[in-house]
Amino acid sequence: MNAKRLVIAGRVQGVGFRDWLVEQAELLGVDGWVRNRADGSVETLIAGDIDAVEELARLCRRGPRLAEVVSITEELAEPPEQPGFYRARSW
Repeated sequence: MNAKRLVIAGRVQGVGFRDWLVEQAELLGVDGWVRNRADGSVETLIAGDIDAVEELARLCRRGPRLAEVVSITEELAEPPEQPGFYRARSW
C-alpha cells in the first residue's frame, strides 16, 4: 500500500475542498482522511493502490471548482489505521 501526506495551500477552505476530496477518494478506493489546518491550508493522508494515490494527488492540484491551489507539499507517510476515507477533526 502506498501512502502520502499532502498539505494543500491556496484558497482551499470554504470552497468545499474536503467534501470534494472525500468523494474523489471514495471513487478511487483510497483510504485516509482530510482536515482543515489553522494556517488556512488543507491536510490529507491518502493511501491505497499506487495508481489511485497518484491520481488523487494529481486531482488535488486542481481541486474543486471554487478552489485555487497555490502549492502542495507532499511526503511519504504510513497508511492510516482505519479503512475508508473521512473528514478528520480540524486543527
